Amino acid sequence: MFIAQELRKKSIAEYLLYMWQMEDLIRAYGCSLARIRREYIDRFDYTDEQKDEETDWFGNLIRMMNEEGRRQEGHLQINKIIVKDLADLHNRLMLSGKFPFYNAEYYKVLPFIVELRNKGDKEVNEIENCLDALYGVMLLRLQQKPVSDETESAIKEITTFIGMLSDYYIKDRTEGLNFGDE
Repeated sequence: MFIAQELRKKSIAEYLLYMWQMEDLIRAYGCSLARIRREYIDRFDYTDEQKDEETDWFGNLIRMMNEEGRRQEGHLQINKIIVKDLADLHNRLMLSGKFPFYNAEYYKVLPFIVELRNKGDKEVNEIENCLDALYGVMLLRLQQKPVSDETESAIKEITTFIGMLSDYYIKDRTEGLNFGDE
């Protein structure tokens, strides 16, 4: 919860990847709040009050996963909404003539996006394809599995692109962006 709160303020993309990781962590612990408290939360150097808050947060995530039928796979609706918001913002940025650097970065990663869409789920939007790629490589690194030079190169470009989108998301939420259509 504490990490999620900080990431949400700093980078919505990092927040989403973290939340996806928490969904997987909950599944790894069999959706058991008692196990998460005992085997995960208690390892942190938190006060008892902070541990209770973190436990409540995980309890709410578990409840949502149960209610939404996400115990085995998939993402919570709260996370899907953020992905949709990012995709909507992406479309607005692309349609506006006021963000040439963003447009240029998009066209730089477009070949990678096309490749991802050909290999993966064509039903999800391009932004989710990019986030899936980032998450997949993050998991490979956590497992200390090799990542090819070609994939590293693609991930570097996708990271820059998603980072720009994430920055625009935060700026749009805090200050508002001028798309030139007002």
